[in-house]
Amino acid sequence: MISEMAHDWWMFLVRGLAAIIFGALALIWPSQAWLALVVLFGVFAVIDGIVNVIAGLNFQRYFDRWWAILVEGVVGILVGVFTFIWPNIVSNVLFYFVAAWAVMTGILEIVAAIRIQPFILGEWSMILGGILSILFGILLFVYPAAGLVGLVWAIGLYAILYGVLQIVFSSRLHGLLNVFNSGDLPVM
Repeated sequence: MISEMAHDWWMFLVRGLAAIIFGALALIWPSQAWLALVVLFGVFAVIDGIVNVIAGLNFQRYFDRWWAILVEGVVGILVGVFTFIWPNIVSNVLFYFVAAWAVMTGILEIVAAIRIQPFILGEWSMILGGILSILFGILLFVYPAAGLVGLVWAIGLYAILYGVLQIVFSSRLHGLLNVFNSGDLPVM
């Protein structure tokens, strides 16, 4: 069961790389990045959502709560699509969308990590990513009037750190795949 899940390690890698690219672009152009940030956020949310929908559907064979990853993906896609349909509205309330998305993503990621905890070491990176998402979302709700550049930098730094944690988790899954392929099964 877990060996099949390990085959999907690359999904977390793609998710992490997308987050890092999004974060780096936000840091490179903070002063003129507001509308670009809206578009970049939309692209990131859609890519992240698609990867999570695929992962959720793939994991349904192995976990009872596969739906948490699927719901996380659907929420990401919907937020991304909404961003493209109404960019002017989104530009006025982006921090609320990002805050809500970060909190929801964090909660669902923690649920998924706890569910897979008996099967894989390294779920701490997924849990830590979820906690980071929740804290980031709460900060945006509490300080909505933060300066535009400060918000862009906070989003960029968050995305990079979150991306690194996703890559760490994908690495752990990939290592587990190598263990299964070699025949040296871990004792559980």
